[in-house]
Amino acid sequence: MKNIIIAQRNRDLTVLQFGTNFEAGEGTYRVITKARAGYMVSSDVKAKSAIDAFRRFKPKAIQSIAFISENNFPITVFARTGKKIFASECFLSQVKVGDINQELYNTALYNSFQYQAVNAKSWDSFAYVMNEEVK
Repeated sequence: MKNIIIAQRNRDLTVLQFGTNFEAGEGTYRVITKARAGYMVSSDVKAKSAIDAFRRFKPKAIQSIAFISENNFPITVFARTGKKIFASECFLSQVKVGDINQELYNTALYNSFQYQAVNAKSWDSFAYVMNEEVK
């Protein structure tokens, strides 16, 4: 797992830590989204990673994403309540600036100081992991 860098203390962003050996990789993810009518919809999708499951839905509609473990126990990797975000290290290590700027610019994930701290230069740059400089 890549090292997560968080530039500033943000009380609206909570990093979920499950131990050193947890990695939500390929498997089934349960995604809870809010429909335009206001009710919640649960969808189970097969994905290679948490960010892959995230990108399959409209970001603004996603309420939570949980990795379904081998014994059918859901482990939350992403959740939001208004502007507050709860995200696991495996999610933050893969999220890119474009994922955030698309529709989550009014949440705790969006932070221009964060982008500067990890040397993010484009929408394809990682938002919470150090990006290599292109020479």
